[in-house]
Amino acid sequence: MPASSRYAVINCGQLVTVAGRARPRVRDELKDVAVVDGGAMIIRNGCISAVGTQSAIQRQIADGDRIIDAGGRVVLPGFVDAHTHAVFAGTRVDEFELRVEGATYEQIAGKGGGIRSTVRKTRAASEDELLESGERYWRWFLRTGTTTVEAKSGYGLSLEDELKLLRVIGRLRYVPTFLGAHEVPDEFRGDTAGYVRLVIEEMLPAVWRARLAEYCDVFCEPTVFDVPSARRILSAAKNLGFQIRIHADQLSRSGGSDLAAEMEATTADHLERIEDSGIEKLARANVQPVLLPACVYTLGCEFAPARKMIDAGLALVLATDFNPGSSPTPSMPFVLSLACTQMRMTPAEAICAATVNAAYSVGRGAEIGSLEPGKRADFVIHDCRDYREIAYFAGIESAESVYIGGELAYSRKSQPCK
Repeated sequence: MPASSRYAVINCGQLVTVAGRARPRVRDELKDVAVVDGGAMIIRNGCISAVGTQSAIQRQIADGDRIIDAGGRVVLPGFVDAHTHAVFAGTRVDEFELRVEGATYEQIAGKGGGIRSTVRKTRAASEDELLESGERYWRWFLRTGTTTVEAKSGYGLSLEDELKLLRVIGRLRYVPTFLGAHEVPDEFRGDTAGYVRLVIEEMLPAVWRARLAEYCDVFCEPTVFDVPSARRILSAAKNLGFQIRIHADQLSRSGGSDLAAEMEATTADHLERIEDSGIEKLARANVQPVLLPACVYTLGCEFAPARKMIDAGLALVLATDFNPGSSPTPSMPFVLSLACTQMRMTPAEAICAATVNAAYSVGRGAEIGSLEPGKRADFVIHDCRDYREIAYFAGIESAESVYIGGELAYSRKSQPCK
């Protein structure tokens, strides 16, 4: 279906618009997903032209307009996955087995596994090979209802290989984040300061000149990049013009959340070990927390305190952290289920966190994340009657058809919703 076409989406059992204020949702706003029962939309030139009840929209349908009948199903904005490591070579299934047998993430990394294992495989892969695997994973995102993906580099850890990864991220049309400070590569073991200089003096300027990334991220942990090192990298990135994201307080109370507040970062991600004082600082600095419960599920550690963050007025975001080691899942519905069952978020709060709030966290809140006139027509028809079923039926791919910019990007055959 060409983006220039005009058509109507009718017979939506629940049209979950997530419409509202032109900013991220906080506190009780997260519970209002603005459902239109028996809703419909008109799409024109790839954007939403009108949203309302079926009777209201019916009067605006013109002769010759195409009709998409949702069959009484739920229609949602496409999920926005705001934290992934979606371009890499190989897998770490051997490490998965080691963790099942009792090895910890830190133990595996200390023996040369973990991120450095994927780095070695990714360095050996060509750009076209990485694109081929990346396209496969993009189809997985689509199947679960995701229409926008943020993707980080960080499996190259050399100038040449980081640029290679970012070029693939660009070819996949993901929101690009430079994560050269993801780990210290093998050739710099014992010389973290030397690698930090390489990131600051060579990698950051080259990435910025090539316009290959919008954001710069750092894995802030004492055993990888401590707060002083992370501050140096992020300050240099900010001076060049990058926006800032931080892997913070994941494995330890690293001070990453305090640094995110100090640097006025766009997001602070993970936060499983954050203290109450860190939550307060993020709230004062208006930093969006990005929580990654699928990573916690895989590693078997403590879930981030989502309810405390919501109560503090933080504009919470949920994402998959899709990567080959600690979160090998692209499924936002699975993340929603974990958020509800393990972090005590309601289905509505989880949907807001995975759509409109996530869209704002990647700088696209004015374009996507909700179904409102003027926004890009990124929407998903889910094969269910109640939006809460998406989190309730764990492990189910409910997306029947996925549209990006008004064009059909994915469809699967299904029986009529009864």
